[in-house]
Amino acid sequence: MKRLLGASVLGALLAGSAAAQDMATVNAVMPKQRSANYFPLIVGEALGYFEEEGIKVNLLPSDTPIPFVNFLRNGQADIAMQDSAEILQAVAAGVDLRVVYEVMQTAPDGIAVSGESEVSDVEQLDGQTVGLVSDRDRVTMQIALDARGLTENDVTTVVVGEAGPTLAAAFRDQTVAAIAGSGPDWLAIQANGIPVELITPEEVSNKPGNTFAVMNSTLQDRGDVIERYLRAWSKGMYVAEVAPDVVAEISRTAVPEEWEDPEFGQQYLDNAIRLNVSVTETLGGLNPDTWSAIQPAMQKFGLIDEQVSPDQFLDSAPVEAANDFDRGEVEEEVEAWREQNM
Repeated sequence: MKRLLGASVLGALLAGSAAAQDMATVNAVMPKQRSANYFPLIVGEALGYFEEEGIKVNLLPSDTPIPFVNFLRNGQADIAMQDSAEILQAVAAGVDLRVVYEVMQTAPDGIAVSGESEVSDVEQLDGQTVGLVSDRDRVTMQIALDARGLTENDVTTVVVGEAGPTLAAAFRDQTVAAIAGSGPDWLAIQANGIPVELITPEEVSNKPGNTFAVMNSTLQDRGDVIERYLRAWSKGMYVAEVAPDVVAEISRTAVPEEWEDPEFGQQYLDNAIRLNVSVTETLGGLNPDTWSAIQPAMQKFGLIDEQVSPDQFLDSAPVEAANDFDRGEVEEEVEAWREQNM
């Protein structure tokens, strides 16, 4: 019996050791470290989806002026989260890059008005003053105006700054009719007591806000590892569709600093869910037509120097693998987690 027990223990240890050796590290770089803003990661880790896929996520420091594409090119990162302009610029420069997953299929930047404003469409901004959170938001405004046949000359612009109280005051004092900015700016305004409504033209907001990109060589050498990483991410995303309250509870535990003000924490997460949950039936699905449609305006206003064909950089095979999981099984696992933790 002792020999049998010893063999069993040894077998378990060997199995555990083998499992540990089978774990593949994925070096990833994204704009933030673990955050509710990219909740599929922290949800996937909390519910064990990355571990089930044999993946250990190593997040590289993102507070750097170095373009994320350089982390891919020099081999430090296996996968990087990049916006559409960064992708198009890199491909046009000859980087053998592949977009394998659309993380956010809606742009986080846009045009907002006070919830009490009578302005409901960008075309109504003709002759009005438009605030810019910073000068980098000028292009967002230009593209939005262009979608309604207006130009920057049809409005007066003023940089209002990034501070929440200042942004809120601009609406409260009616010094601007609208503000060009992004999700965190709207939350900062709302945190200061001013409701916000988005009036961004749909054709402007309908663009990949963030994507996962890899070098083609990485896809050839570690394609299976990338697919497993994306499948775990997809499962984490799917949880928000069926149990957003579970996502909130996981976020409160994983990133408590984002929940010091519970109301703000919930608003921050709600905005993240709005952006991260795919609008396509295929989670993270690639949209070649959208990539083609956004490029003329981006080139017109200097975000990119030249247009490139989507078939040069989109690779849908990893997305298909990322969606190959049992939704019902995820729902059961979420309910089991809820019973144990909520």
